[in-house]
Amino acid sequence: MTAEIIPAGDAMERAISLLEAGEVVAIPTETVYGLAGDATTGVAVAKIYEAKGRPRFNPLIAHVASMDMARRIGRFDPLSLKLAEAFWPGPLTLVLPLQPAAGIHPLATTGLDTIALRMPRGFGGELIARLGRPLAAPSANSSGRISGTSAEAVAADLGGRIPLVVDGGPTPVGLESTIVKVEDGTVRLLRPGGIAAEEIERVAGVRLARNSGGAIQAPGMLASHYAPGASVRLGVDAVKAGEALLAFGPHRAAGSEKAVAVKNLSETGDLREAAANLFAFLQALDRTGAAAIAVEPIPMQGLGEAINDRLARAAAPRG
Repeated sequence: MTAEIIPAGDAMERAISLLEAGEVVAIPTETVYGLAGDATTGVAVAKIYEAKGRPRFNPLIAHVASMDMARRIGRFDPLSLKLAEAFWPGPLTLVLPLQPAAGIHPLATTGLDTIALRMPRGFGGELIARLGRPLAAPSANSSGRISGTSAEAVAADLGGRIPLVVDGGPTPVGLESTIVKVEDGTVRLLRPGGIAAEEIERVAGVRLARNSGGAIQAPGMLASHYAPGASVRLGVDAVKAGEALLAFGPHRAAGSEKAVAVKNLSETGDLREAAANLFAFLQALDRTGAAAIAVEPIPMQGLGEAINDRLARAAAPRG
């Protein structure tokens, strides 16, 4: 099987037909490309895991097209509702108690009594509305590898395992969604992502608590994830021989002229631009065949928290 690649403007009917038949398709969202299947159908959810080679203990986000659909699946407390109204549709995922008759297949929740919900913009939202059912849609990449932010990247990774890639062009955010969970008035950040923690804090009126490890409660919490084939070395002030360089800002690490290749996430130090470029640039440097990718320091404020989170997971020891 080789995936069809169809422009988003022409792909709706084909995508619906495949999803109704229990297949999975890669679709553009504002964050990264998602590998979508009917979240209510066990066969479709199993095909997502199979295509990704994903560990079965890593739950999936259910994507919805409306608050009515969301309320049928998750139980909203007032603070979660406030966050949904402020940031949906958009790159925020809320972990909520699962409604008793939610209809989400237990394989998607990995047996948890909670559900991760998001409302995407654009093609994904339109597709879910037309289908009338939520879509489970983790990032469209082999498990643990770099997330796809273009149809070409998805097809290169998964094209032999899925029937369709919907081409919506490069994804504008370039990082997966921010995941939060409200518990007893505390808003816990489970995964930093496409909405900066400070933006959520302004709406919530409380500081976010950071996750301190422990059980996996949401997608993207594995210690080793987003990994290129090359090893990754973080916070470098000097490049070693044979390394590729992932740069940031106007000033270079010592020895950058010796790097196998250089990609700058943002020449001006713009964190939004850096987030959008992160996965595509990691993939490009990995394709050079360098044994290691050296990464210049990136500030922790704003979207820098999410960028550093992904880089730390990319650099983690491989299990």
